[in-house]
Amino acid sequence: MTQPKFDSDLYEQVMQLLIQEGSEGAAEVLRVLLNEAMKIERSQALSAQPYERSPDRKGHANGFKPKTVESRLGSLRLDIPQVRGDVEYYPSALEKGVRSERALVVSIAEMYVQGISTRKVTQVLEKLCGTQITSTQVSRAAKALDDELEAWRNRPLGKTPYLMLDARYEKVRVDGAVRSCAVLVATGVREDGTRSVLGVSVSMSEAEIHWREFLGSLKERGLHGVTF
Repeated sequence: MTQPKFDSDLYEQVMQLLIQEGSEGAAEVLRVLLNEAMKIERSQALSAQPYERSPDRKGHANGFKPKTVESRLGSLRLDIPQVRGDVEYYPSALEKGVRSERALVVSIAEMYVQGISTRKVTQVLEKLCGTQITSTQVSRAAKALDDELEAWRNRPLGKTPYLMLDARYEKVRVDGAVRSCAVLVATGVREDGTRSVLGVSVSMSEAEIHWREFLGSLKERGLHGVTF
């Protein structure tokens, strides 16, 4: 079955739903993405990977310097790569990331919905770094992003007395035809009255099986104590 080609507007709406009651998870994914891009840029500036012995090496990595950057997802505490030796290095990926933050956030939402793909990671990193990157660099970045996305997507839930379910319909293109898809949303209210979006799932219909799978995934994450 062909993977649905969702419009970027849908991913932006998904992200808005996910960060309604807190953007920490999304901010962490964005932080990892920018950090990975800057590390790749440093390796390119040095003409060598970390710990690689190469006659073409122009300098050496010299740790990281913390820097806090404000974003639409909140404050990001980034690790700015440092170098030593006769080499000029400036993390232009950070500047590009700030300028194209909306596009990055949409890409993160796509990864949340569709999962990590080397194609998408390559596309995003090459745009940030401004050059082609190696398969090893893509694999390393994809692993870091996948770990962070999984931690965010599967974060423990716990006791949630009130659970609200909703389905919103959006138009998507599949095999050249425009169809409706359902954006399933679960919002919980804890005992202290705080609200949070527990999960978002996109499916091609609001069929019972999709709701069952969606609710089952919430239960697996520890959701219990629902009274209403």
